[in-house]
Amino acid sequence: MTRGGWTCILSNKPKGILYIGVTANLAARMMQHRTGTGSAFCRKYGLDRLVFAEPHDSMVEAIAREKALKAWKRDWKIRLIEQGNPEWEDLFDRIL
Repeated sequence: MTRGGWTCILSNKPKGILYIGVTANLAARMMQHRTGTGSAFCRKYGLDRLVFAEPHDSMVEAIAREKALKAWKRDWKIRLIEQGNPEWEDLFDRIL
């Protein structure tokens, strides 16, 4: 049985600093970021707003998508976020 995963983008404000990550448990990972026990990068820049989240059937797919998104130009990432979240709202409560 394969375990699903999530690719997510966090930010500190609209069109602010972006962080792209992957996780098997989005709720737990977001709680880590919000309590300051997530990545050092997110802690340093105050990235705790979930602005994009994409479910995947497996972690392999989630990791592949994460790598692809990290290679994208910043403008492309912003366009992707704004297609589904034009106001850059925190999606955490909607998704979980």
